[in-house]
Amino acid sequence: MKKLLIVDDEEDIVDFLREFFESRPEKYEIKTAHNGQDALKTYQSFMPDCLLLDIKMQQTKGKMNGLDVLRKIRQTDAKTKIIMVTAMDNREMIGEAIQAGANDYIVKPLYLDYLEKTVLAKLAEPGK
Repeated sequence: MKKLLIVDDEEDIVDFLREFFESRPEKYEIKTAHNGQDALKTYQSFMPDCLLLDIKMQQTKGKMNGLDVLRKIRQTDAKTKIIMVTAMDNREMIGEAIQAGANDYIVKPLYLDYLEKTVLAKLAEPGK
């Protein structure tokens, strides 16, 4: 069973994605987080095979955005598949995420078939 960590500051999106992946024929063990700090804590205890990581989480009072989380994880882990999710088709930010070690990115609104194919493709790549 593959482990999937879903990180987004919008609870509705997290719940929606959790329900979607729980309904798939492939079996996933799923954990969620709603901010960068919780994402890192959950990542360290859960050690997921793949992360769906929102780039633009609110950065209130010391909270990290998705790029910060990506950079922290990549300091010690080059194998976990990390797919960045962004509401804006901002080429500069997407380029920054890829350069920091993201395996792919998806622009919202999320097309679930495409999202699932992307997750499956990344999990099938060599590595973790």
